[in-house]
Amino acid sequence: MSDLIAQLNTCMGDTGLGTDPHTVRLVRQLMHSYTGSKSDWSQYAIYKPGTRYTRNLVDDGNGKYNLLMLVWGADQESPIHDHANSHCMMRLLEGRLDEALYKWPSKDEAPRLVCTRPLREESVAYMHDRIGLHRISNPEAHRAVSLHLYSPPYDMCKTFDARTGHVEASSCTAERLHGVCSQTPGSSITLI
Repeated sequence: MSDLIAQLNTCMGDTGLGTDPHTVRLVRQLMHSYTGSKSDWSQYAIYKPGTRYTRNLVDDGNGKYNLLMLVWGADQESPIHDHANSHCMMRLLEGRLDEALYKWPSKDEAPRLVCTRPLREESVAYMHDRIGLHRISNPEAHRAVSLHLYSPPYDMCKTFDARTGHVEASSCTAERLHGVCSQTPGSSITLI
């Protein structure tokens, strides 16, 4: 994981992903070429039982990006959401996830489904608000693990009700920071 972080820092420099399509392609290649074994990333793969998914901060990218490990509960999904005008690069490390892409809704309309696609281990997906909204789901009976890069980092996004289009501001904070729990003492977490 440390090699990937060093390569990301070198590739993005002081600007993060920015708007340069060449940098976006390079970061996507780095995420795709990451070959770390489970022992390389398992310290970040923590799941809080009873949640849809748990967000674990791996690295803060010197403030230019966040690298997060998400652990998805069995048969769970995210809400339909935006990315606060941030680039999102996601690599599936373990399990299976599905991505549903939605068109931005007009006022008082529900988001409209554009397409869905399965994500298999080692696949990399890219998302930005210019593309639309999306929802990630784990359709399997066991957990899935994905590595997410967000540039610039953000801690709030918008979530959308699939039926009504009602929009809410949602917190996007991590449960675990750099391998250290950020939750209240006594709450349970599960190593995978």
